[in-house]
Amino acid sequence: MRESVAITITESSHTGEARRAAIALATRLGFAETQRGKVGIVATEVASNLIQHAQGGVLLLRLIEHHSDVGIEVLSLDKGQGMVNVDECLQDGFSTAGTLGNGLGAIRRLSDLFEIYSLPNQGTALLAHLWSDSAPQPTEKTLEIGVVCLPKRGEEVCGDAWAYQVDHPRHLLLVADGLGHGPAAFSAALSAVRIFQEHHHRSLDGIVESAHAALRSTRGAALAITEINLEQQSVRFVGIGNIAASTSSFIEHHNLVSHNGTVGHEIRKIQEFSYPWHTNGLLIMHSDGLDTKWRLDRYPGLSQKHPSLIAGVLYRDFNRERDDVTVLVAKEMGNNS
Repeated sequence: MRESVAITITESSHTGEARRAAIALATRLGFAETQRGKVGIVATEVASNLIQHAQGGVLLLRLIEHHSDVGIEVLSLDKGQGMVNVDECLQDGFSTAGTLGNGLGAIRRLSDLFEIYSLPNQGTALLAHLWSDSAPQPTEKTLEIGVVCLPKRGEEVCGDAWAYQVDHPRHLLLVADGLGHGPAAFSAALSAVRIFQEHHHRSLDGIVESAHAALRSTRGAALAITEINLEQQSVRFVGIGNIAASTSSFIEHHNLVSHNGTVGHEIRKIQEFSYPWHTNGLLIMHSDGLDTKWRLDRYPGLSQKHPSLIAGVLYRDFNRERDDVTVLVAKEMGNNS
């Protein structure tokens, strides 16, 4: 499961649905019984918090991987009253809803990674990672990736797709948006991912050329590939169509340049652009299912959070809701506050 699974939480019965979906995913991934139990408790507590404190929201589940290690990401998003003091809300016994007030503390204790981003009157985003074994400890420079990838409401499959490949010291990220939505768009995006994975050792324009040939039998796709070289502190980018991409840091911001066209049908120009990468850098790529009017500086401190929280907040606040949507965020491992 590369894309997210979204469970709308608006009433108490949805708590059980969230728990069942989380345990089913943990079972499919080979989690031991004890770990499956933790996953079920976390999903239940997260869903209960959405009902009690936000009058509803959405819970997203996603497979996460690091080499041979597998885990589950639980991402909770709401537009409720938010938290004035996050640290106070994490204390056992603190409650604004007349409950025992142990929910957030339990989630934090059971999770291998736990983060919250909340603004008063704007809502809360909560992130938990639970690994099948002990949480992985990267020994080399790498990127943390956060992704929300969801189909248009009512569709069974997502016409967007993403992929990540490491060819040291190159880190390559792809976002593809099959034309339209539904199974035909899904097929086009999947073909783009396959070509990317098979040819990631090539130059970026070489990958796009291969994708252009392979996607001729499909309805085509918008496509963008970013290469981040952590040793050279450089970014290379090639984009065709309306995949938006930007890099930002404490020093500067760049909107990455794409050319018009549809991979598989008509490409007028394939051009690679180069940009600097800073150690506190942040990459954001997204399909046109996300409104482009977002500005990260309107969310104090969000850029220092885990990429999944950043992707989740942008999805929550700028999802167009009439198309498939992918939001991919990457930052260098170890730069979290």
